[in-house]
Amino acid sequence: MQPGYLGPTPPPGQLPPRGERLWVEHPEQLLQAVSRLQQSRIIAIDAEFTQGRSRNSASTVPRLALLQLAIDKQCFVIDALRLHDLSPLASVIGNPEQIILLHGAGADIRVMAERGLHVAHYFDLEATCRSIFGQHESSLAAMLQRAFHIRLDKSLQRTDWTRRPLPPAMIAYAARDAEVTLALYYWLDKHYHAILQLHENTDTIEPVAPWIEPFLRGTSHTSAEVAIAEARTRGLIRNKAQIYADCRAALSSIIHPMRRNRLLRLITDLSLVQLAPEIMPLLNAPTSDERAGSARALGRLGIRSAREAVEALLQDPVQDVRKSAQTALRNLDDRHPRHQRPLSSKAANGARSWILDEPASSEQSDEDNDWKARLRSMMG
Repeated sequence: MQPGYLGPTPPPGQLPPRGERLWVEHPEQLLQAVSRLQQSRIIAIDAEFTQGRSRNSASTVPRLALLQLAIDKQCFVIDALRLHDLSPLASVIGNPEQIILLHGAGADIRVMAERGLHVAHYFDLEATCRSIFGQHESSLAAMLQRAFHIRLDKSLQRTDWTRRPLPPAMIAYAARDAEVTLALYYWLDKHYHAILQLHENTDTIEPVAPWIEPFLRGTSHTSAEVAIAEARTRGLIRNKAQIYADCRAALSSIIHPMRRNRLLRLITDLSLVQLAPEIMPLLNAPTSDERAGSARALGRLGIRSAREAVEALLQDPVQDVRKSAQTALRNLDDRHPRHQRPLSSKAANGARSWILDEPASSEQSDEDNDWKARLRSMMG
């Protein structure tokens, strides 16, 4: 299979002239920065942090060293080590009326939350780029090469951000990542506005059945079978017909690609083959996440009538989709019927156990490689 993204790319843009860069290390400077940031609707944020030892355990925890906030013509580089109180920034980062831009949001959101800064309204540009070009070409460096034909220098990525004073070169390096994230947002909004809007994250989420929501958030610590058994005990599920109805309703209401992909995984884990007609249209979805996820789901469910539609995805411009189509076709070609996921057995003491007697499938291997590739792209 030919690697990489094979589709068209819009004309390259031009980075705006470098704006003013301001070093913020005193409380009064922070208040002045907040006053200026409150006047901007769109703010690009990048964080530099290191792993430090927790006081109460031997584990490492992220330690925020710098916080860079870029707006048009200005970038504030905030010394998060010297400024122990970052609460003034909460009026900006936690304001649902302002848009926060992040590239690879997960780590930055967690490290800001450790300092009491909770993001209310944001776009993850890494996830957006992955939906368009695939996970292997969604890093900030790859996207700047594609969108602006510039090479991003990552030579200081592993540097010690706790050293003080920071040399001017390190401050400029930190500011630049936030500045180019802002420029990338404008390029994506111009050429891929519809897909960008699908990746909008707010405190408002689509309503789904309570037993499904933990799977969509990625916070469920139990298998799908155990979650259903517990939901039945609590009266949230009456019968299998309701399981189908709840998942069908979720498929029609969810628009965020990541949440929809997690729902597809849940549907296949539960072997809800009657939902295949609702999954089929997603093979033509605008995002590569959904096309790949629906192909995997149909393959795992053994929907042989989907073969022709899945074969068409072998010509998809995104490598992730082509790989998923190959995996799905291998599953559909399998002469042996796919086994149901093993159901749990409950002992007298309440403990549950499962018997796993099947080797890992080639599809599982692909999924393992996928998350590793995403991690590499996030780390540049």
